[in-house]
Amino acid sequence: MERRYRVVVAKPGLDGHDRGIKVIARALRDAGFEVIYTGLHQTPEQIVQVAIDEDADALGLSLLSGAHLTLVPKIIELLNQNNVGDILVMVGGIIPDEDIPKLESAGVARVFTPGSPLQEISDWLASTLDERERVSR
Repeated sequence: MERRYRVVVAKPGLDGHDRGIKVIARALRDAGFEVIYTGLHQTPEQIVQVAIDEDADALGLSLLSGAHLTLVPKIIELLNQNNVGDILVMVGGIIPDEDIPKLESAGVARVFTPGSPLQEISDWLASTLDERERVSR
């Protein structure tokens, strides 16, 4: 990695299942990222505020509740409204295949579904952020 990137990981909405996001947070930490986990039951506004406060390079959202087509676009809209739309957004969880293009068109950089290898996630995030870092110089 070009530098130690800051990644906020969050559980938007009422979904109370956090095992997966804790596994992702640990994998990213072990790969050298600085990881900030917001905890359960976060509103889009709370998530965006943490991303701003923590000067996040990336935002990882975990959703299992089926509310991804409502919550994720709202979070991206709030990021843009707060002039931090350059924060890379990735989503993981139970996302039907037909919803992935909808999330990508809303501004999600990548969607990871159950079974995605942890190494693939951390490698993709590092290389994507490294590329952004090189381009912005």
